Amino acid sequence: MSETKVPSDRHYTKSHEWVRVEGDSATVGITDHAQAELTDIVFVGLPAAGNPVVKGASVLVLESVKTVADVYAPADGTLSATNADLTSHPELINQDPYGKGWLFRITLSHGLDTTELLSAEAYRAHLATGA
Repeated sequence: MSETKVPSDRHYTKSHEWVRVEGDSATVGITDHAQAELTDIVFVGLPAAGNPVVKGASVLVLESVKTVADVYAPADGTLSATNADLTSHPELINQDPYGKGWLFRITLSHGLDTTELLSAEAYRAHLATGA
């Protein structure tokens, strides 16, 4: 089994989303660990851009051959973009979860409260606990 990739240039949630902030925008995806647990992702239910998002609420649903999983918002804001490539190529999430497999972008209402998010090091420790 190969080691799970956890890039250090982003923050992580305990529910296995990653967040990369650029100015007042946050790009969100699922972690390498999450995509491995889901196995082959076959469908992504992308919401419409412009929708408000609420921290902790489900933004979209991923369907894999094994299960269905919600992806949650790490902050309040407005959905500014979704990765339309995933409509016809959901496997990009499995192949490149930190790059071409990104899910959505949020224009942040109040910035990102990183106190409730994990650093790469803390996320690795979280995974080591079997979470």
